Amino acid sequence: MGEHQSRLLSSERKQIYVEIAIHVPMERLWTLSQDPDLHPRWDLRFSRIIPTSRDAEGLTRFRYEFLLPFRTITGTGISLGHRFRGDGQATSVLKFFTSDALSPIGPGSGYWRYIPTDQAIRFVTGYNYEPGMGRLGKVLDGRVVRPLLGWATAISFDRLRLWAESDVDPKESRNRWIIDATARSAGLLAATLVIRQGFDGGRPGTAVVLGVAAATASLMIPRHWTVPRAGRCLRRAPDRLSARAPSALASLPSPGRTGARVQSLGQE
Repeated sequence: MGEHQSRLLSSERKQIYVEIAIHVPMERLWTLSQDPDLHPRWDLRFSRIIPTSRDAEGLTRFRYEFLLPFRTITGTGISLGHRFRGDGQATSVLKFFTSDALSPIGPGSGYWRYIPTDQAIRFVTGYNYEPGMGRLGKVLDGRVVRPLLGWATAISFDRLRLWAESDVDPKESRNRWIIDATARSAGLLAATLVIRQGFDGGRPGTAVVLGVAAATASLMIPRHWTVPRAGRCLRRAPDRLSARAPSALASLPSPGRTGARVQSLGQE
């Protein structure tokens, strides 16, 4: 595949977009999302963020880690935050890079927007990247990796919201999500077994009624408010401005190997 065609395909990959409304003061949201010790506590995409340098203009270089059972994926990044802007917004931009051959995510870039409204702060992210893992990564990206990353980002944003608004620790909300998902899965499994046993025992009518009731209950019982849900987030930008990266991203240097191509986003 030629370089021109490769770039064309890269540009067609849609950025991951997630937005949620959080009802807290800007200062609290900025701290919980920008502090490198607090950020990994709610964000499923990172296990550790380790700042390595910071210059007078606020440009921060960092290392990141994502822990797997038998491997730790590592990478580097560079970020720049603007806490005070004339329009009342705050923004943060970053570029990241990894040379780990087993990482499904290659070089990329992203942004956060903090947009005050009358009732809340619109917390917005958009990011894009080049798939890792060679040809296999390109195949898996649109089918598996990108949808999973979008879900992980959204549920992480809701964990942040619960922490910021109601002091629900991210570890606690994660545990509640696991319990909820396990209980619902067990209900669906029980429904399947009841229906199967009913057919095997010659009483399919009763079994179907009981099985459907169990499955319906598993799916329809409302989740407790402390259980994070990706569905509380917007997954498509409501306007062009939200979907465009702050202009500071264009001048942000790229981390990692010299000349490494970073998947770009549109700038405002």
